[in-house]
Amino acid sequence: MTLEDRHARFAHLHRQGCFVMPNPWDAGSARMMAAMGAAALATSSAAHAFTLGRPDMGTVTRDEALEHAAQIIAATDLPVSGDFENGFGDAPEDVAETIRMAGEAGLSGCGIEDTQMVEGNPAYGREAAIDRIAAAVEAARDLGRPFILTARADGVMNGTYDMDEALARVQAFAAAGADCVYIPVLPDVAALERLMAAVWVPVNVLAVGAMQRATVAKIAAKGVRRISLGSQVARVTHAAIRDVMAPMLESGDFSGLKSAASGDQIDALLEKGAG
Repeated sequence: MTLEDRHARFAHLHRQGCFVMPNPWDAGSARMMAAMGAAALATSSAAHAFTLGRPDMGTVTRDEALEHAAQIIAATDLPVSGDFENGFGDAPEDVAETIRMAGEAGLSGCGIEDTQMVEGNPAYGREAAIDRIAAAVEAARDLGRPFILTARADGVMNGTYDMDEALARVQAFAAAGADCVYIPVLPDVAALERLMAAVWVPVNVLAVGAMQRATVAKIAAKGVRRISLGSQVARVTHAAIRDVMAPMLESGDFSGLKSAASGDQIDALLEKGAG
């Protein structure tokens, strides 16, 4: 599948139905997810940071994120969206430049947050946040091909504003031209229903908390177009490292290794996922 085909495919996925978009952290995890049937992939800033031995939130540079995205794009023939935090800059022109570079890297879309990358995760003021998304939208349109620009309102997740403010923001982001909107960590199904009633563009839901306790079918029934996993699969992998290594190093117990996949199984998935 050519890059042009991938971009068209990603845009099409947002027009009907609901799909799960997992977030790999390297070429191997990308190929395994593709082999298991993923329709599209997305990078995860947190999962990427973990591979570099760094904590989440603002520890990865734009050049590193772009290089990482290129590796994920090259690993499979699936469309890939970039998790580019706040766009690697406060000013609208910084965000626009990031979108331009994301397009050049071959990404089929990108997510931009309304959170400043400093301690406490303060949100940009609403008008500043809207201006940043408007600049991102203009840069995305200038690419001259399908590019799904996702606008994130992260204040509910970060505790910096409430659901009412989040809804006002995503409505404004949609009016500014965002192709998809996203309020991470919705508190309950009622909040999802409020979100779906408030906007007219595709909605992304993160499979954590109340949304993790639902099923794809139940989330899709609300009208959601896309379900992302964020860094959750990477965190499950890190939990496996913790849970296997602790008894091994503390008491010499190797029983946790019994669940390891065989080399043949992994090789087969990596080959299948390469496309």
